[in-house]
Amino acid sequence: MRVTVRYKVKSLVLGALLGCCTAVCSALFADTTAPGDVKIENLAVADSLTGQTGDPAEGRKIFANRKQGNCLACHVNSEMEEHLFHGGVGPSLDGVASRWKPEMLRTIVVNAKAVFTDATVMPGFYSLDVGENVREDLIGKTILTAQQVEDVVAYLATLK
Repeated sequence: MRVTVRYKVKSLVLGALLGCCTAVCSALFADTTAPGDVKIENLAVADSLTGQTGDPAEGRKIFANRKQGNCLACHVNSEMEEHLFHGGVGPSLDGVASRWKPEMLRTIVVNAKAVFTDATVMPGFYSLDVGENVREDLIGKTILTAQQVEDVVAYLATLK
């Protein structure tokens, strides 16, 4: 009898927790734009991909993280002088916020090819249009999440 009562109570509690988690997750991701639904108009992605503003501190971490943005592999960024080996493939990002509006920065991070043509080596960080010879386990996945894109854009917007 005790085991049955405990089991039912545990099941009820677990069911309530799962229902709550589902509601919270749905609310968190309800405004997230899917990669295929991103609208680029006049070379700009006007609206946040998540309906949330980005966190510049998180964006800075993603920017430098070799397993996420890895932006320093190609770009010089004097604001990050503590990091070694800034790349020279892409332009310096010093003062990038003075050259590009946040809507344009978002477009470049989402899919640089939409701005710079297919000739750019910069990947689309929130695009499924990644070309040929993609590792099988990465097909259908983006490099960054929508919120990570917003965080990187918020960080880039500080580089005036």
